[in-house]
Amino acid sequence: MDLGTTIRNIRKQRGQTQKEFATSCGITQTYLSQIESNSKEPNLSKLKEISACLDMPLPILFFLSLGNEDVKPEKRDAFNLINPSVKSLVNEFFKV
Repeated sequence: MDLGTTIRNIRKQRGQTQKEFATSCGITQTYLSQIESNSKEPNLSKLKEISACLDMPLPILFFLSLGNEDVKPEKRDAFNLINPSVKSLVNEFFKV
């Protein structure tokens, strides 16, 4: 799961700087940088705040962060089949 990169990509697509986004989330730019580089893992309450600032439900943020290695081998074919369609739908719905 690559949560930090997903957060960074959505933030950038929405045209926000790290400083702007960190301020809106009530965290420091340094902490946001650590989250986005996957060197720090925020707790669940902070993730809820971040997802609220992204205007995106936390489960959607988690789904967008999933990679093949996060899915059981016996379910990867199904994941690879639906993943592009679901991500496209999410991107359209949430304007990611």
